[in-house]
Parts: sequence; structure tokens; C-alpha cells
Amino acid sequence: MRRLYTHFLVMKQQEKKAHTKSTMLGLKKLVVTLKAKIKSLRNKKGYKKIEKSESMRKKIRSKKAKKLIEETLKVADSPKSNTFIF
Repeated sequence: MRRLYTHFLVMKQQEKKAHTKSTMLGLKKLVVTLKAKIKSLRNKKGYKKIEKSESMRKKIRSKKAKKLIEETLKVADSPKSNTFIF
């Protein structure tokens, strides 16, 4: 009788280990899939790239030109400037 009870306890422990192992594998698989989904969501952009029209290109060029002119005038007007007046 004692031998049968010991065998029963051993079988219960093995079942618990197997159940724990399968649960751990299930959790591991779940974590891997969640990581993959999160990674894919990070890589997606929330907008579509639009093509620039000619007017948009002109605006960009004029902004760059204005910025360059402002920087040039700032350097020319500074007291430490090495520019010469003719």
C-alpha cells in the first residue's frame, strides 16, 4: 500500500512538472508573439508619404534662400566681421 501511495505521489509530481513546463512554453510563445507585434507597430508610420508639388518645392527653396540671406546679413552686421566696404 505504501509503495502504491509513493508511486501516486511521484506521478502527481511528474504531472505538475509537465504542466508547469507546458505552461512555461505557452508563456514563452506568448511573450515572443507580443514582442513581434510591438516591434511591428513601432516600425509602422502613421502617415503616407506625399509627393512634393512644384509650388511646395518653390516654398522650400525660398525658405532656404531667406535663411541664408539672414545668416549672411547677421555676419555682415556683426562688429567682428572681416567684410570690407568698397
